[in-house]
Amino acid sequence: MSDKLVIIPTYNEKENIHLIVHAVMHLPGDFHLLIIDDSSPDKTGEIVKELQADYPGRLHLEIRKGKLGLGTAYLHGFRYALDKGYLYIFEMDADFSHNPEDLQKLLAVCKEEDYDLAIGSRYVIGVNVVNWPMGRVLMSYFASKYVQFITGMPINDATAGFKCYRREVLETIMQNRVRFIGYAFQIEMKFLAWKYGYRIKEIPIIFTDRTRGTSKMSKGIFKEAALGVVQMKVDSFFRKYIKHAYDKLEG
Repeated sequence: MSDKLVIIPTYNEKENIHLIVHAVMHLPGDFHLLIIDDSSPDKTGEIVKELQADYPGRLHLEIRKGKLGLGTAYLHGFRYALDKGYLYIFEMDADFSHNPEDLQKLLAVCKEEDYDLAIGSRYVIGVNVVNWPMGRVLMSYFASKYVQFITGMPINDATAGFKCYRREVLETIMQNRVRFIGYAFQIEMKFLAWKYGYRIKEIPIIFTDRTRGTSKMSKGIFKEAALGVVQMKVDSFFRKYIKHAYDKLEG
C-alpha cells in the first residue's frame, strides 16, 4: 500500500476530473487519490466511478449528500486518510490551479527535509499567480498580510490550499473542532499546526487560475475569513496546545 494520499474535493468538475485524475495517477511514486464529491449535479462522481476501473486500489471516491463545503470535505478526507494508515496527506484543487507535478516537491519537504507541513506558496518569492485580474491578486496578497498581522504566523500565503501534511500533524489537529469551511478553514489549519509547534516550510509554486469549469468563490467565504482570523487569535489566548494521539472519529 502507498503511504501517500492526495485529497481533492469536487463539485461540478466534469471538465477537469478526467485530466486531473490521470495527471496524479501517472506521477512517479505511487500516489493514491481520494475524490470527495458533494453529489455534483454534473455527475463528476459518476465519472470518477468509471475511472476507478483504470486505477484499482489507487483511486478512491467518497460521495457526500449535497454541497457541504470545502472545509468539511477535507476533514472527511483527513479521517479517511488517518483511518487507512497513510503517512503523507495532500490537499489539492481539481482545476489545475495547482500543478500536480509539484506534489513531488511538497513530498520531498516532508519526507526528506523532515518538515511537518509543506505549503505550496504563491507569495514566498514575489507574487506567482497567472490569469488572475490584478484586483483579485491584490486582495489575496493583502489578505495573507492581514492574517500575518493579526495572528503572528510566519506564513506568507495563509490561504494556500496546496499542502502536504505529515500524519502526525493531522492526528493532533483532528482532536480539535475545526470550525471554518472556506478560506478561513485553510487559515485555521495552518494556525493550529503552527500553535502546536510543528515545523512548517513554504515552497514557491506558480498558481494558474482555472481555464475550465466555474470558480466556487463567494463573498461569504471572504467574510468568514476576515472575521474568523480575529476569532482564532482571541480564542488562542484562552487555550493550551497539547499534542494528543489520534482517536478514530465519526462523521
